Amino acid sequence: MSPFEDGVARWRRVADEIRSAIGEGAIVDVLPSEVDLAERYGVNRHTVRRAIASLAAEGLLRAERGRGTFVSAAPKRAVYPIGPRTRFSESMLKQSLEPSGRLIRSERVVADTVLAGLLELRPGAPLHRLDSLSVVSGMPMSRSVSHFSAERFPGIIDAYAETGSITAALAREGVTDYRRRETRLTAERVTTKDADLLSCAPDAIVLISTAVDVDLEDRPIQSIRTKFLADRMELVLGPPDQSASGL
Repeated sequence: MSPFEDGVARWRRVADEIRSAIGEGAIVDVLPSEVDLAERYGVNRHTVRRAIASLAAEGLLRAERGRGTFVSAAPKRAVYPIGPRTRFSESMLKQSLEPSGRLIRSERVVADTVLAGLLELRPGAPLHRLDSLSVVSGMPMSRSVSHFSAERFPGIIDAYAETGSITAALAREGVTDYRRRETRLTAERVTTKDADLLSCAPDAIVLISTAVDVDLEDRPIQSIRTKFLADRMELVLGPPDQSASGL
């Protein structure tokens, strides 16, 4: 029997079925045995085991040695308002959550045609690329790739590494206030690399925000592409004075 149905792995279908059963209240507190689940969904125990591992990685299930597998309380999503002014860190703190940023890697690159257009620079202009991970109360929430003019912001990488905040790093570089010019949203399944960084299931959905931030003179300061885990972060489109920018 093929491990795929209509191009979708059987274990993923089983994971979706279990997730739905939990959401509908058909499975409460304790997960049925692997044998019972294999019979229910018409698959082997290996397939069930992989589906359970995926749901455990999401935080939906937890295994207790000698007792079985239990349904965890659904984690509350953090709320992130999208718009021109509000900052990520401020939004999290208002929810009594503890935000922090971690530098994954950085490098000096040159602007291609797309980045040059977004940042209003000449093609080939030197840029700082900053890859970062946003963590809230110990839980990875998103990963971002930001680009800054290396000529205008020569110390942005060191400033971010020390502060864990784009806002604080920009302040050190002379930009004390800024706003978001635009945000575009899409969604896709997480990549294997990002699943490792975000500590999530290999089939998790990420919401992708592509944006440009500008200073108060409307000069672009940052191009940023962020992948938010859909099951951990709720993006809210709010009125102009209640919106969001970078960490």
